[in-house]
Amino acid sequence: MLLVPLAGCAVGPDYVKQDPAAPANWHNAGGTRPAQQPQDISQWWLRLNDPLLNELIATALRNSPDMRSARAKLLEARSRLDISDANFMPRLNGSLGANRSKSGSASPANQFNAGFDASWEIDLFGGLRRASEAAQADAGATLANLYNTQVTLVAEVALNYVQLRSLQQRLDIARNNLTAQRETLKITEWRAQAGLVTSMEVEQANSNLQQTLAGIPTLATNLVKAENRLAVLLGQFPAALHERLGTPAALPPLPDEVALSIPADTLRQRPDVQAAERRVAAETARIGQETAAQYPSFSLSGSLGWKALTAGALGDSANLTRSLSGSLAQSIFDGGRLSSRVAAQNAVQQQALIAYEQTVLVALEDMENALTSYANSHERRAALQNASTSARNAALMARQRYEGGLVDFQSVLDTDRTLLSSEDNLASAELDERTALISLYKAMGGGWNEDAALPVAPTHEP
Repeated sequence: MLLVPLAGCAVGPDYVKQDPAAPANWHNAGGTRPAQQPQDISQWWLRLNDPLLNELIATALRNSPDMRSARAKLLEARSRLDISDANFMPRLNGSLGANRSKSGSASPANQFNAGFDASWEIDLFGGLRRASEAAQADAGATLANLYNTQVTLVAEVALNYVQLRSLQQRLDIARNNLTAQRETLKITEWRAQAGLVTSMEVEQANSNLQQTLAGIPTLATNLVKAENRLAVLLGQFPAALHERLGTPAALPPLPDEVALSIPADTLRQRPDVQAAERRVAAETARIGQETAAQYPSFSLSGSLGWKALTAGALGDSANLTRSLSGSLAQSIFDGGRLSSRVAAQNAVQQQALIAYEQTVLVALEDMENALTSYANSHERRAALQNASTSARNAALMARQRYEGGLVDFQSVLDTDRTLLSSEDNLASAELDERTALISLYKAMGGGWNEDAALPVAPTHEP
């Protein structure tokens, strides 16, 4: 009767989940055009309205080595949870044997035996229960890590995709400017042949053209790197996506609004925060596991079997043997080992708690930085849009006036360089705007959902 109440207790602290501390509002949310109603961000990339990007992300979620590794880790964590839970159950072993022996001048004798052995450790002080709690929290942290892998992978695919489209755009800008500069060089050569300009203007025009030409290989190299990186993220060979991505296309359009949530909801959404919280729960449970080792342990064991001289007599009740025993063990002196293990585990739990607090702060920092970048990217792109329009008009007028002999060749060179720089900067600003949006959704913890290709249906709910 004493074992019933004893089996109901579990030593060590009980973990109480608490929401992380967070400010009421974001400091730099003014330029994000937040959505009016809460919105699902588990597939935020659909807002970019780019079917090919959607296909690439779907393939990456299925086949990425990072995702496959994360799924394998989750299977391992759930299997370890099953092992921990199995410790609550009795252990039963069966045996069957035969022996033939001879002693001195006596005739050889046969002996047959069959039986079952059982043992069961009673969880008096909750050590097994705390171990199961720790394993369950570990499985929860591993699941959250899988979701965090999804968040990172989706963002990486999207970032590399928009970078690739931007590089294609910048290559197109450079080649268009190169065509215009070749025309300028031809005009300058004709004017030099007519004696209207000197060979110096011809060399200046050629130098301007060669500088533009020199920038193209670097852009082309970076474009190939972006293609190869995308292929690897999708679990494919480098260059495997060239046919699908080789044709230039526009950058994905920006959505009209952002699905922005309050800080507390953002922290709950982020899987890295969830994983850190689960690690605190696991280390808290292990304090109880170590504490229980300081208390007595009680186990039951028993056996049931038969011993006979013939195999046919094994089932005879006269040959039945049975035993039942119980043991109580308690450490009397260990030099402080057990108490030190409890103290060490308390320190481990404190480290996990500090790491959790740090994860929360970093998450808030990510959001504030992403909000600032996204808001400022609008202003930069708008200013560069105006600058590019003016540079294009200035270059056209300078070329027309040069052909009419109204301005010197230096004006043409200056406006050509300004045009190339303005258009390239505008292309970079458009990339930065989309990069900031992707980083913003990543900072919000967008890009994961519970049904995204988990390895097996969960046996336990972490």
